[in-house]
Amino acid sequence: MTAALASEQPSPSEKWFGVVPSHWTTPRVATLFREVDRPADPKLPVLSVSIHSGVSDNELADEDRDRKVNLSEDRSKYQRVQPGDLVYNMMRAWQGAFGTVAVDGLVSPAYVVAEPKVSFRTRFVELLLQTASGMEEVRRFSKGIADFRMRLYWEHFRNIVVCLPPLAEQDIILARLDRECAKIDRLVDKKGRFLELLREKRLALIARAVTQGIDPDVSIKSSGVKWLGNVPSNWTVTPLKYLCRVRTGSRDTAHAVPGGGYPFFVRSQIVEEIDTYSADCEAILTAGDGAGVGKVYHYYTGKFDYHQRVYMLSQFEGVRGRYLFYYLSALFAAVALDGGAKSTVDSLRMPVFMGFAVAYPSLSEQDRILAFVDGQLKRIDDLVTTTERSVKLLKEHRFALITAAVTGKIDVRGLAAKNMKAAA
Repeated sequence: MTAALASEQPSPSEKWFGVVPSHWTTPRVATLFREVDRPADPKLPVLSVSIHSGVSDNELADEDRDRKVNLSEDRSKYQRVQPGDLVYNMMRAWQGAFGTVAVDGLVSPAYVVAEPKVSFRTRFVELLLQTASGMEEVRRFSKGIADFRMRLYWEHFRNIVVCLPPLAEQDIILARLDRECAKIDRLVDKKGRFLELLREKRLALIARAVTQGIDPDVSIKSSGVKWLGNVPSNWTVTPLKYLCRVRTGSRDTAHAVPGGGYPFFVRSQIVEEIDTYSADCEAILTAGDGAGVGKVYHYYTGKFDYHQRVYMLSQFEGVRGRYLFYYLSALFAAVALDGGAKSTVDSLRMPVFMGFAVAYPSLSEQDRILAFVDGQLKRIDDLVTTTERSVKLLKEHRFALITAAVTGKIDVRGLAAKNMKAAA
């Protein structure tokens, strides 16, 4: 290591993990690992390191899937890894992108591969570095003028101090974490499936209300539209273009101003902020291209601005804006985008959008439908909020449990002794 490089390094802190049991050790990373660069075997699978799932056999990490990432066809530049290695993504280490290798494979030359020098459990160190204080310590040793430029070089990583219990205790802690985390993960999965059912129920409730109404005894007629089927006999079916005016915005994403005084609707469900407004009305806003086509809808009344590839529906004739908002958000993606309404670049064709069939009753009946839907959705949305809060708490508990275990805040020595005695 050069003198210049050494002078840039922060001094290691043994306090980032707090007070640890007296029988634990606090070695530097360099005491436990050596950096290796093994020649590649092209027959081995390419592995990736994800912030969320560690080392996997997906050639792209989850967080890279929305970006254009070119995989090199020349695997000779890749590095070979083997079970027990610690691998990290230099650019995402400060976000916890560490992983313990479980199978022989290859990783990108952009990763750092560290091989154990002594007997310990690599996964214990991985979990320690993924705690909040661990990631902050990694960030402190990383170099870069901005988050997206941060790099953790081996020359710096090797000087980070970690904490380790004896090997037998590492095994006990890891086994306990596996059991407890598996229980939590099962609960999270169960609640996740419940959330999906609630969202499906929500969508079905809206779709039924805006195509069949809320009167079960109403007479029906053919809508004349194959996918729509029968509708109440007193309803009207007409193309969207006769019910509102559609315009596009003039702003780009770069015009967003954090903390600005007005909402700025872009092509995602996230609403940005801006200092200007180009509209002051009741409106529906939907993505005109990108991944949000047919999926992103906003209903807003007031002053706002909107992206040049966002469609604004306003000046409603014969329909309530909120009724049309519910109608489009429940039906358009499933119907109009099925079978080629989108181009290959995920852009919404204006003729398809303007020609979309809308079924609607009188304004007074729309008001009754809206009151019914709002009441039903409140119950569903309250349940969604409660369930999402429960999932968040479970994940926080999981994270806190891991942190407490790998920093010595949970005493497992008695449990370790019992288990070793039972095994003897």
